[in-house]
Amino acid sequence: MTLTIETPALLFSATSLILLAYTNRFLTIASIIRGLKKNYDEKASPSTLLEIKNLNLRLTLIRYMQMFGVLCLFMSVFAMLLLFLEQHLAGIYLFGISLLCLLISLGISFWEISISVEALRVHLSGLIDEQ
Repeated sequence: MTLTIETPALLFSATSLILLAYTNRFLTIASIIRGLKKNYDEKASPSTLLEIKNLNLRLTLIRYMQMFGVLCLFMSVFAMLLLFLEQHLAGIYLFGISLLCLLISLGISFWEISISVEALRVHLSGLIDEQ
């Protein structure tokens, strides 16, 4: 199998956009947590505490998503360096590892989205029960 120096570079734009999306999710959840914390300090309720715990788990998952995304980008750059230095076999393996990191990051993202959807369904079920 041959791998050119341009192949790992293909991940740059995709990985950069994914990291931007992860950062936006992180900032949104952080804002929500700050609001919930303020509400919880004013009036402690078990449901608010459960929401905060759910969001804390999601923040942890986003941290791992970002970590594996950055690792993917790092490995891709390192693979390009190895290919530039004509270390083709090492470059191929490192590029494979970068793809694996991207796959892990996307898998964790799917898990985090599933948690988010389930939390929204719990909120909607409260509205449906009232009608």
